[in-house]
Amino acid sequence: MTSPEVDDTAAGAFFAEFGEAARKLPPVAIVIAAFNEADVIGQVIEVLPAEICGLKTAVLVVSDGSKDKTARVAKDHGALVADAPVNRGQGAALRLGYRLAREGGARYIVTTDADGQYNPAEMERVLAPVVAGEADFVSGSRKLGSQETNDPVRRLGTWVFAVTISLLTRQHVTDSSFGLRAMRAEVTGAVRLEQPQYQSSELLIAVLAHGFRVAEVPATIHKRQVGESKKGHNAIYGLKFAGVVLGTWWRERQRRVPGSGSASRSGDGRRADDRSAGPSAQAGEPPSRAPEPLAASGADGAGPSSSTSGTPAASAAETTESDSLDPRSAKRR
Repeated sequence: MTSPEVDDTAAGAFFAEFGEAARKLPPVAIVIAAFNEADVIGQVIEVLPAEICGLKTAVLVVSDGSKDKTARVAKDHGALVADAPVNRGQGAALRLGYRLAREGGARYIVTTDADGQYNPAEMERVLAPVVAGEADFVSGSRKLGSQETNDPVRRLGTWVFAVTISLLTRQHVTDSSFGLRAMRAEVTGAVRLEQPQYQSSELLIAVLAHGFRVAEVPATIHKRQVGESKKGHNAIYGLKFAGVVLGTWWRERQRRVPGSGSASRSGDGRRADDRSAGPSAQAGEPPSRAPEPLAASGADGAGPSSSTSGTPAASAAETTESDSLDPRSAKRR
């Protein structure tokens, strides 16, 4: 069974099982990819917010060929679950989740991991700039916020890949692999996503290359409490992640018009050669120029930093700092 066939099969079963609830989603879809996470997925769902930025949420879990009771536990805790018949990787699972969110009518997508490493109370901080129209895509950043891991190799890798992507895209990035992100739903359908596993950098680079407005906000990553990481050992993870970074950058570079350099932008902030989904100006109205892609925000609460173009970055630095946020405050009702 090919990957598109897996998606079609899982999507068909998903809409058939959940019917109206799946076809008429609330404004915010919280998408989670899960593989054999039965021991923790229920706890993760339990503390997810029922509303973010005043908008109702629905939880979409894609069980990526799990052999345990991940799908059953997720359903028992109120999630809408797509059960993919084979394990393909987090990237493929999230790609399916994005599709289900778009087809279900969600306006915004928030992603988090199934292992409980991200603070659900920080979802408001990540989504706020998107809802406010200040950014199209926002990622949390452990560099701007905090992290509990003491693994020096992982810390070094995070820095190396952030610097590499910053140099390749000419946009300041501090964290290229953070799992807590928010975006307009149509952004996920406007970029090319094909990586089955190490997809965070593919999504980030593609979004930047299409000219969408991107921002980072301080966020926290906790130690995994249950189970083991599915990403593999540091060396394997690093090599594969590097391959995705360079491969995606080259692919997006080739997509541009040869010799044109950075393609010009249209009035809604997208490059002229893009077919990205998004609102367009009404007939007879001059398009208003959208901000350039946003740079990373500062972590000291003093306010956002600026991109090279002088456009201020979207930031939630005015909100409560990460270490004072209680995950229980975001518990679903």
